[in-house]
Amino acid sequence: MPQTPDTNRRVVLANRPEGLPDNETLRLETAPVPDPGPGEMLLRTIYLSLDPYMRGRMSDAKSYAEPVPIGGVMTGQVVAQVVASNLEEFAPGDHVLAGSGWQDYALSDGTQVLNLGPSPEHPSWALGILGMPGYTAHAGLLRIGEPKAGETVVVAAASGPVGATVGQIARIKGCRVVGIAGGAEKCAHVVDTLGFDACIDHRADDFEAQLKAACPDGIDVYFENVGGRVLYAVLPLLNPFARVPVCGMVAWYNETGLPDGPDHGPQIMGTILRQKVKMEGFIIFDSFPKSAQMEFVSDMTGWLKEGRVKYQEQVIEGLEAAPGALNDLLEGRNFGKMVVKVG
Repeated sequence: MPQTPDTNRRVVLANRPEGLPDNETLRLETAPVPDPGPGEMLLRTIYLSLDPYMRGRMSDAKSYAEPVPIGGVMTGQVVAQVVASNLEEFAPGDHVLAGSGWQDYALSDGTQVLNLGPSPEHPSWALGILGMPGYTAHAGLLRIGEPKAGETVVVAAASGPVGATVGQIARIKGCRVVGIAGGAEKCAHVVDTLGFDACIDHRADDFEAQLKAACPDGIDVYFENVGGRVLYAVLPLLNPFARVPVCGMVAWYNETGLPDGPDHGPQIMGTILRQKVKMEGFIIFDSFPKSAQMEFVSDMTGWLKEGRVKYQEQVIEGLEAAPGALNDLLEGRNFGKMVVKVG
């Protein structure tokens, strides 16, 4: 069912999943298109961002943000177009960055909405390299990782939107960069296109040995996106005073209990103690001052114009395809930043 001017398709949370979301987790429903009242505007979604954090928002466990309520529209950032507006700052035809979620239409009072203008050159990039993933990479690496020229930076999920950007920034800063990705195709892209010095396939039987060989001088900065086997392989290679920005743990997002295997808690805590490691988690929305975002926009805009940063985007067609695409993302079957073209 395509987007229409008189029907609002909405993907709502039907059930809280146990493990990977299934066909009962999300439900596609329809409703009338709402009319904007005084101080409101009507937004029509063009692109929807898919991101790993969405799995956490399906759960009612304590977290940094409120969970999506049962029956509520699934959360997500979008690039939308203003259909009608009763706000002076927004005119019909303007493109905006908003948090209106998995639906065709939404009302907004303009709070936390960024006006992108009537004709942005790459509107979907506001969901990726010029948006939250790019800012996450920039601030997490530079503010927490503090890379120095000549150091070794290891990046998990290196072909994804955050990891790919982290590695390219580290190269710009003069570091040796080793990526970790799933499969030969992704690893080749990370080295040949993104310019990493090496990339290791975490699915390889001898992954740990390959990672050690690729990091003969140890690891000074590890940008953590996945956890699991990758984290356990990195720990013995961390140098004294290494820095570990903790951005995500996608390998564990669908776990319903403790992971199988030995308890790695003593290994993790022992490494932090003995190697004097700084391991710091962050949430991009509130972990850094406003100046960090302004610095990111300035740096990234320049690097893109100069061709120093390359960006890969995977576009999924249709809102109805979003639930399956999110599972592909959670299981590592995406290639680059995943967005859904809704309308």
